Amino acid sequence: MQDTEIHERVLTCRVVAMPENTNAAGDIFGGWLLSQVDLAGSTLAVKISSGRVATVAVNHFQFIKPVLVGDLVSCWAQLEHIGNTSIRIRIEVDAERMRSSHSKERVAEASFTYVALDAQGQPRPVLP
Repeated sequence: MQDTEIHERVLTCRVVAMPENTNAAGDIFGGWLLSQVDLAGSTLAVKISSGRVATVAVNHFQFIKPVLVGDLVSCWAQLEHIGNTSIRIRIEVDAERMRSSHSKERVAEASFTYVALDAQGQPRPVLP
């Protein structure tokens, strides 16, 4: 992966929020969104590290607006920092309101840290 590609903001996950993902109020359950964001961040971390990674920290997670059934949820990931064995990724989450106005709104922002792992599941250097 070239250095210029590493620092770009990239779309790493796009999914439609479905009725089975709702809480008692009928909004999309926060844990479902957290899971989508973790997948989105790890997708970029795997690409940067050229291998297996594990989530080691949710540094920041802010729910800004509710996600509604039928929303098209897009997760945008961008490298924040590379350490010796760790990668910190910023994720921005937008929802396109498919059932109403088709407007796009920022619904969450997060920062996750992943650690690169070797074949035995032990931390390894991110870059050679």
